[in-house]
Amino acid sequence: MYALKTFSQRFALLIISAVIALSAAMTAHAESLSTGWLTNPNHPPLSTRIVLTGSTNPDDNTFDGFLEVQLKDDWKTYWRTPGEGGIAPSFDWLASENIKDITWHWPAPQRFDLLGIDTLGYQSRAVFPLTFTVEDINKPVTIKGTLTISSCTTICVLTDYPIDLAVTPSALITDPNALHLFAQGMSNVPQPSPLIDELSVVWDPSAQQLDVTAQKATGWNTPDVIIDGNTDAVKDTFFSVPNIQVTGNTLRARFDASSWMGQPELTDETLNVTFLDDSFIAEHASTAKRGIATSPSQPAFLTAILFAVLGGLILNIMPCVLPVLGMKLSSVVSAQGLEKSQIRRQFIASALGILFSFWVIAAFISALKLTGHAFGWGIQFQSPLFIGVMVAVTAVFAANMLGLFEIRLPSTASTWLASKGDDSYVGHFTQGMFATLLATPCSAPFLGTAVAFALTTNYLMLFVVFTALAFGMAMPWLLVAAMPSIAQRLPKPGRWMNILKVAFGVMMLATSIWLISLLGNHLSLGGVITIILAVIAVLLWRTARVYGRKTTVVASALVMVLLVIGIVTASLTASKWAIPLPSDHTWEKLSSPQISHYVGQGKTVFVDVTADWCITCKANKIGVLLQEPVYSALNGENIIRMQGDWTSPSDSVTQYLQRHGRYGVPFNIVYGPNAPNGIPLPVILSKDSVLSAIAFAQGSSYE
Repeated sequence: MYALKTFSQRFALLIISAVIALSAAMTAHAESLSTGWLTNPNHPPLSTRIVLTGSTNPDDNTFDGFLEVQLKDDWKTYWRTPGEGGIAPSFDWLASENIKDITWHWPAPQRFDLLGIDTLGYQSRAVFPLTFTVEDINKPVTIKGTLTISSCTTICVLTDYPIDLAVTPSALITDPNALHLFAQGMSNVPQPSPLIDELSVVWDPSAQQLDVTAQKATGWNTPDVIIDGNTDAVKDTFFSVPNIQVTGNTLRARFDASSWMGQPELTDETLNVTFLDDSFIAEHASTAKRGIATSPSQPAFLTAILFAVLGGLILNIMPCVLPVLGMKLSSVVSAQGLEKSQIRRQFIASALGILFSFWVIAAFISALKLTGHAFGWGIQFQSPLFIGVMVAVTAVFAANMLGLFEIRLPSTASTWLASKGDDSYVGHFTQGMFATLLATPCSAPFLGTAVAFALTTNYLMLFVVFTALAFGMAMPWLLVAAMPSIAQRLPKPGRWMNILKVAFGVMMLATSIWLISLLGNHLSLGGVITIILAVIAVLLWRTARVYGRKTTVVASALVMVLLVIGIVTASLTASKWAIPLPSDHTWEKLSSPQISHYVGQGKTVFVDVTADWCITCKANKIGVLLQEPVYSALNGENIIRMQGDWTSPSDSVTQYLQRHGRYGVPFNIVYGPNAPNGIPLPVILSKDSVLSAIAFAQGSSYE
């Protein structure tokens, strides 16, 4: 029994010893896969280590590992391209044996700003996956050299760590924990993503700016874009924090570029474009093409407000607002003989009508944004119901100013369409409101920038910008409200006032006819003619009731005679006093794929996005596109003309506008071999702007 007991004890002791030995061997093996944590007594906040996963690939003689860096407090280290300050981590491994190359995989960095200095890097902890390429994976490998890491807070420290790790890759056993950390690190390394499409990089050497355009299938939230590259020209270039604008699924980023070597030149350079958007990361290589930086930049808030005020003010003199001047001037004329306080209240009421109308438009656009529908400046004119209401309103205004009838309701009710000449504040409020609604078919300088800012920002800023637009347009009313003596200094009412009201009534009637013509896009020709005849019949009936049949017949005959004389005279003398307009160009339907196809063939594409209700579009067409020498230039052998019609709702046209950061018409842009991403033209065209853009797109010069 004693012997048996002794044997059992010895056997158990042997088993325990074997387990301890095996554990020690495994521990020794695990330690051989890592340098262990390395520190430098001169810089305690940072510790680092290199760990091998044990995973090998005999086919290409590689094995995996990672560099892990831990930082205390707010110390940071840097990405492969640090930005304005800092140095990227580096490893001088030339003393290694059986190592051909060590490939770093860089996780997506954070952007840091310290005292105005922009840097890219990591805080607290970073894992850099490494791929080791060896001469022979079956032979021993010595990873030996100096690891240098830069770390910064308000000061920067450059610290060296000696590396000495000897292994035989083919004999390694995988470490699950190391594999997990390696996979975690690789998941943070940006890779090309199928969600990114239509990536374009344009280098503008004259402005020293780089424009990046890209689409993401799932849309953007809070994106950032980083540019770097591997060539010397790109490495020597510093790219500023981008100015980013998101429109739908399209992102546009503009970078200022500079170099201590002088002016950078990035034409045909291959750039790495890294996208960061919440949890989304991606990196794509793209070649920078020479062109004009055309991506619209997002203006600062105060700049957008200033542009909104100027745009609203200029709306008062745009062609589409001219018919509304009758209502404005009638208010001034009707103010004769009133007290200053009454004049002030009337004009403030008109200004409030403008403000209310802009708020209605802002609310309408906000509702469209919330429901995911298309939105833009002037899109209410795509609705036949809106046009019909405006026809009725302007016709009532015209008839009232012509003295054909007056609306009188009981004193307990407010007249919503009050007479322009009475003392009703509701009437003045309505006047301001409809002046705004009639002004929206126009696009003015500064207006496009302000509207684009408003429609791409949050809902609060949208209402703030539209309020600034209202303030700009209401300035004439507010000026009279502030100084009522302006109205009192005009000649006293008399016969001239009645004549002026008739002239204004005719202007408003012309506006009604123009609006009826827009219904032709929604109704048949017979329906439009029926409406016109009905309006004429009602007006003639009221004229006969108010002024008598004889006056009606005489007035009708006089109008007909004057119309015939005018037409005959114009036709006989046209060649002496004006150059007749040529027939319109033939246009292809707007198609983005076709644009790229034509540009690839070396052709120049002129795009005109227009609408029948857009007065500024008509002015551009008559004043520039149908005039020489632009007309002949557009008929050139190598010119393709494309037109997008926004008269009625069109998703394709709306998306095209929004891809270019535009929310209204007119919009004109020129593409060509020298400008594959297009050269947007000003809202109000000029001969020089069109011809110079065509020349640049073709790669020629315009003089």
